[in-house]
Amino acid sequence: MQGGLTVSLMGPFISLLETGDIYIWGWNESGQLALPTRSLAEDKKTVAGQATGQNEDGSEENKIAEAEDGAPATFISVQPFPALLDLPLGSDAVKASCGSRHTAVVTRTGELYTWGWGKYGQLGHKDTTSWDRPCRVEYFVDKQLQVMAVSCGPWNTYVYAVEKEKS
Repeated sequence: MQGGLTVSLMGPFISLLETGDIYIWGWNESGQLALPTRSLAEDKKTVAGQATGQNEDGSEENKIAEAEDGAPATFISVQPFPALLDLPLGSDAVKASCGSRHTAVVTRTGELYTWGWGKYGQLGHKDTTSWDRPCRVEYFVDKQLQVMAVSCGPWNTYVYAVEKEKS
């Protein structure tokens, strides 16, 4: 190409503000931006648009991705500009990392949320399901561990966790 610049926009790209807000953009083929994606909806082995969240009473709830008017959400393959990401129950993020096709966030309370492509178990949800919504990794909650840091590799996730202090 003569006299031009070619830029590859892949992603995900993530920006974490001191306030705990997360902005995310880039390629979304595997749901790694926590935005609805057609590839997950068409793959019967994945859970597209569903995430297990917790109600205020501690019970779990499945949520289907939908627009504000209740219609199915629009599929997004590329998010060309930063979009604000909401974590379940208004959790504030303190650490974030992106792999090739998955994303992980640590909250101020030491919980880990992951989403995106899960083919190799890199999301930590005891299976190989892919998600296009943040989903809490229950392993650390069940073991009473507080996640301190996370680092995503291309197809894996490294987590540093410590035992929660007894009150």
